[in-house]
Amino acid sequence: MRNKLLSVVALSALAAGLGALGAQAQEMKMEMGAGEGVVDIVAWPGYIERGETDPAFDWATDFEKATGCQVRVKTAGTSDEMVALMNEGGFDLVTASGDASLRLISGKRVQPINTDLIPSWGKVDARLQDAPWHTVGGVHYGVPYQWGSNVLMYNTEVFKEAPTSWSVVFEKQDLPDGKSNEGRVQAFDGPIYIADAALYLMHHQPELGIKDPYELTEEQYQAALTLLRGQREIVSRYWHDPFIQIDDFTNEGVVASSAWPFQVNLMVAEGKPIASTVPDEGATGWADTTMMHADAPHPNCAYLWLEHSINPKLQGDLASWFGSVPVVLDACKGNELLGDEGCDTNGLGNFERIAFWKTPVSSCATQEAGCVPYYRWVTDYIAVLGGR
Repeated sequence: MRNKLLSVVALSALAAGLGALGAQAQEMKMEMGAGEGVVDIVAWPGYIERGETDPAFDWATDFEKATGCQVRVKTAGTSDEMVALMNEGGFDLVTASGDASLRLISGKRVQPINTDLIPSWGKVDARLQDAPWHTVGGVHYGVPYQWGSNVLMYNTEVFKEAPTSWSVVFEKQDLPDGKSNEGRVQAFDGPIYIADAALYLMHHQPELGIKDPYELTEEQYQAALTLLRGQREIVSRYWHDPFIQIDDFTNEGVVASSAWPFQVNLMVAEGKPIASTVPDEGATGWADTTMMHADAPHPNCAYLWLEHSINPKLQGDLASWFGSVPVVLDACKGNELLGDEGCDTNGLGNFERIAFWKTPVSSCATQEAGCVPYYRWVTDYIAVLGGR
């Protein structure tokens, strides 16, 4: 792939926003060669919009007009699905969360990113530029895209006040309407959800000594599985498709679940009795990175998209649409869709309260005896879903 890129000369800073995109494309083409006409991206649902759901949200069309690179998107509902698709190949980019990014790096499925080819790199939030889920040995393997927390979504007709604990989805109990939560709550359909259980136990069973919900000793890990097996008795569905979850809240009597702000925003916009909160225990969350496949078939268009992905207009529009937080803080002001309070509303101040997704490994920082690695999480979570 690298022989497709011409020698790189440091690019001058370019004006941000869609108005400068054509100029950016022309300058980058001079450095890299012409775009190949297409860029194939694996993305979370709702992450790359072209106005088909709502005309106000479209950050693909202008990019295509300015660069000649058609944007083709394959959505994936879990990090494991993203890793599987990248292992198959044929894609240029992936919007990987922290529980996928290190697997992609160690598996040599993604390549280092030359930040000199990203003119707006310096505008990325400094807290994210060298984040450990995409930076290894000082080498960047992607460009930050958005971040946020996994929220507790709830029905406001059942909960007149916001729940203060994740217990409403982890432990059998009567809800404020006097009815049991059994069959009325959901959990996420992904092994990384074990960390949500561990985070809950950090606060409710401190004697376990959990220091990091992704770094669990065997005893701590078994305690998390025990909690999840109990939760299995009250969960109506393990969700990964946000639109199916929306239907469940609308038509199937579900009243509380972990969710993305994306579902909350769509349902609130439709006038549904829905709200969300980050309970007292805090929350897990995602800081997503756009990473390039090691054998990307369209590297020039991919680099053009990487630059486009962090312009303030796209960042603000996406944050408004998804309920996430921009990685470029300039996007927090002056965006018509997001509004000047939008970043605060979406959790800009919660950065320190979020346990960001990362891949569990056996050699871990907080436990001298080592930790349970991710392949165990996968096997055991499948067993939990199966009632074992």
